[in-house]
Amino acid sequence: MTAASPTALKRTPLHDIHVALGAKIVPFAGYEMPVQYPAGITAEHKAVREACGMFDVSHMGEVIVRGPDAIRFVSSVTSNDVSALAVGQVQYSTLLRADGTIVDDLLVYRFPDHLMLVINASNRDKDIAHLEAHRSGFDCSMTDVSDATALLAVQGPEAPGIVAALASVPLDGIKYYWFVEGQVAGVPCIISRTGYTGELGFELYFDASQASTVWNAIMAGGRVTPCGLGCRDTLRLEAGMSLYGNELDDRTTPLEAGLNWLVKLGKAEPFLGKDVLLRQHSEGTDRKLVGFTFEERAIPRHGYPVVYGDVVVGEVCSGTMSPTLGIPIGTCYLPTAAAVEGTTFEVDIRGKRVPARVVKLPFYKRPGKA
Repeated sequence: MTAASPTALKRTPLHDIHVALGAKIVPFAGYEMPVQYPAGITAEHKAVREACGMFDVSHMGEVIVRGPDAIRFVSSVTSNDVSALAVGQVQYSTLLRADGTIVDDLLVYRFPDHLMLVINASNRDKDIAHLEAHRSGFDCSMTDVSDATALLAVQGPEAPGIVAALASVPLDGIKYYWFVEGQVAGVPCIISRTGYTGELGFELYFDASQASTVWNAIMAGGRVTPCGLGCRDTLRLEAGMSLYGNELDDRTTPLEAGLNWLVKLGKAEPFLGKDVLLRQHSEGTDRKLVGFTFEERAIPRHGYPVVYGDVVVGEVCSGTMSPTLGIPIGTCYLPTAAAVEGTTFEVDIRGKRVPARVVKLPFYKRPGKA
């Protein structure tokens, strides 16, 4: 995770609750955010894997796009095919530059009369400026509703039952990456079957003024563990999910990052970077994102040099000691010819080269998931 400047930091509407719960607060993406609570990152991680954890992710950005050309416009700047979305469906995608590199990764929600884009807090201003710069010629408007929107992620095998007990609409039939509108604890919500942990659960979007009402209702039963950014990072890494600023950045294309399934080269709407991505699809890329592990009990950290063939070829994107698997795990980019399961290379940890081996992503799948 990349911490933001400590100046002019914002607070989510649940800041006082986090402080009261004893959370360690750190600067992140322009906000004061809880990185962990007194139980610690490992306990929070375990709670999500085995029971239920809740994250305040109200720092995330939300942008509403309306108008006759809303779908065409968003499709023109993203890699996925927005026109393929049904009402009530969510799409993971990448926001692109003309050179095919990634401005941000995002979610696109399709409502009957508008789209909602969910963007990373650290990229909010950059994303909105990029979107505005390419909106000319499209009959649509954009509204940034980030500051008025709270977002809670309730994740873990017990999460569906906990949220369902407070919801005004049935949740059993909501498929992965679909959503409904209803109430949770009497508060109007977008109830989304999405998450960033590799577990079952929901993400709840609602008016920021109601944040404490929803948080307290979910916590009231005593079955939910409050979770911070620390275990959010270890959970998403185990699940093989990328983080902007680590696996994804403005030097990387989605094809290099292994996000081929997000790139719809045949979609009707021309889009930024298509020529570059067509060429990469045809000719291949020079490098690929891989997962790796160590036999030694060393811990790979973001930024450690990656050595292949006695040459530094990059650096560790993300790394940790997996709380679930009990082994070191990490991600990095390797030359494409080397980016295959079983390839060995080295990671330089403070002057010592530790042998690493490429393994298949994700590192972890929840039980019962194919």
